[in-house]
Amino acid sequence: QVQLVATGGGLVSPGGSLTLSCTSSGRFFAIDRMSWHRRVAGKEREMVADLSRRDFSAEDATATQGRFRISHDRAKNTMYLQINNLRQSDTGVYSCYVRDHYNQYGAAIPTDYWSLETQVTVAS
Repeated sequence: QVQLVATGGGLVSPGGSLTLSCTSSGRFFAIDRMSWHRRVAGKEREMVADLSRRDFSAEDATATQGRFRISHDRAKNTMYLQINNLRQSDTGVYSCYVRDHYNQYGAAIPTDYWSLETQVTVAS
């Protein structure tokens, strides 16, 4: 079964930028959606950026949503999240998500994959 690994978290100063990576251990059959999510203190998990099927018909796909830039490099099986102008309120744990249109056996059963979380801390 494909696994997602999110890396790149760490301590960053306010106003700085950070890029998280999400690498899959294998290839998906047909990605319906990929996205980045986070949980910050006192809040439910929220999506911060996403790519849908229409976005990644090309080899590389990119979408910018406010301070968040999500991109996908198909050749590297890797998705990225660049966060610009970081704020202390961005402190939290981040995870990546992929929905494959098919399950691991190739049946047309949408299947969700989540990475473990990576910690991002924004502090002076």
